[in-house]
Amino acid sequence: MRGRSEGSQKKRLLTSLGVVAIFLVFLYVYFGSQSRGESALEYGSRSLRRLGSSYLGGDEDTDLGSKQDESSTKFGLEDNEDGISPKSFPVCDDRHSELIPCLDRNLIYQMRLKLDLALMEHYERHCPLPERRFNCLIPPPSGYKMLNFSNNNLNNEGRLRTVLDVGCGVASFGAYLLSSDIIAMSLAPNDVHQNQIQFALERGIPAYLGVLGTKRLPYPSRSFELAHCSRCRIDWLQRDGILLLELDRVLRPGGYFAYSSPEAYAQDEEDLRIWKQMSALVERMCWRIASKMNQTVIWVKPLTNDCYMEREPGTQPPLCRSDDDPDAAWGVQMEACITPYSDHDHKTRGSGLAPWPAQVTAPPPRLADFGYSNDMFEKDTELWRRRVESYWNLLSPKISSDTLRNLMDMKANLGSFGAALKDKDVWVMNVVPEDGPNTLKLIYDRGLIGSVHNWCEAFSTYPRTYDLLHAWTVFSDIERKGCSAEDLLIEMDRMLRPTGFAIIRDKPTVIDSVKKYLPALHWEAVATADSTSDSEQDGDELVFVVQKKLWLTSESFRDSE
Repeated sequence: MRGRSEGSQKKRLLTSLGVVAIFLVFLYVYFGSQSRGESALEYGSRSLRRLGSSYLGGDEDTDLGSKQDESSTKFGLEDNEDGISPKSFPVCDDRHSELIPCLDRNLIYQMRLKLDLALMEHYERHCPLPERRFNCLIPPPSGYKMLNFSNNNLNNEGRLRTVLDVGCGVASFGAYLLSSDIIAMSLAPNDVHQNQIQFALERGIPAYLGVLGTKRLPYPSRSFELAHCSRCRIDWLQRDGILLLELDRVLRPGGYFAYSSPEAYAQDEEDLRIWKQMSALVERMCWRIASKMNQTVIWVKPLTNDCYMEREPGTQPPLCRSDDDPDAAWGVQMEACITPYSDHDHKTRGSGLAPWPAQVTAPPPRLADFGYSNDMFEKDTELWRRRVESYWNLLSPKISSDTLRNLMDMKANLGSFGAALKDKDVWVMNVVPEDGPNTLKLIYDRGLIGSVHNWCEAFSTYPRTYDLLHAWTVFSDIERKGCSAEDLLIEMDRMLRPTGFAIIRDKPTVIDSVKKYLPALHWEAVATADSTSDSEQDGDELVFVVQKKLWLTSESFRDSE
């Protein structure tokens, strides 16, 4: 997006696009209801009604909404008494083999949401209501096969650690950095280019579906040493520079923004105007040029508040309000303001982090924000080291050195699960629940990456993108919130690659309930273990390891032969 003057040519283009868009919507609505078949939503809902009839004892017209809610409250509790368990889940329509429930453009069209396209709202999360969820298993696409990375070892060396790559394409920049022991969160929307993030994840590169739109990115303040945008078509001047200010929020003190774009070198009038305005904006933000060559410029963020305090009164953008929480990151609207440092950070003149790899086990400076002591941190790190060692012993009959690459810790707490894996050729997406302590900033301070999320909703990733999911008391947590454990199981199945693993650590009643769903999910039990070696407070937890089978629809099976 560029801030070019409007003329008759642009008006004609917009008019033409509008006509084409209306025509395409008409074709979609008309033919979607004809002989090509019912939608996956209709199919899933009808199949689920039949499923309800088969194992809940009702008829096909039974309102499953109330029964699903009732089932979700019984998961891990009363259902052990009546023995309810599904025999099968319906399979989604093959056209939805790449479904991302909360980033589904078809849903936006069907619900006729009034979104501002100029603000990229159509690329932000819009989750379906419970009655519009598919409640079916995502099938592999036609011709789906498993990739073998046995000769593609991605080794780590170097000191710069966390990077945000905006508009990353297929994440080649992040892939290049891996060999230097730098981990990048590669970010791109679910847009018309399609499946770029999926391709990155298939290559074993950390990536996440997201967009610089109206809401904050799901990361706390001061998470990245470097932000990068190459040839990106982002209008950084829009809304008083709000998108640049969002990058400023997530950059560490002294962090860098590497920007490659024609405005940095082109000599035509419009590019010169944009470059002049952008340079003035970042100067008011107290960024300075660290290096500039050809089409690339690197700006650096200040280490302290000194520059902010020296600005003239009324300078825009303003400093954020003192009551603003810069670490709040789930569903929070962006604001066009500068996030100043706390008094402690101002005096520290930097992040105060140990270099990698000592960083992953050193107590983070922001630990005190949660009232945690260094001793508590070290005990947690050691506890999860032992637990992960036990997990690998349970998995050892099923895995080799190159079986696992993309891992997710669904409730990461302090990030010690991921820290325990630092010497293995894997990376971990550390997920912190949106309604708990926002410990994600501690995870980034350890040189790890992750995101905030609400497990009552689908995660922002493509199907079949993770090799292992670790769910520590996640089911118990969503039960307390009144959400559906069945929905969570289906979402976990969507994210897991065929032959991938899930490690569920929870109370025995939850494990018993999960076991009843194994045939319906096409999962098989690998191992079960207790937690007697842990502290007394966790002694009632069980560890249940399952593996997702490779299953294909009849059409997919024919195409894969």
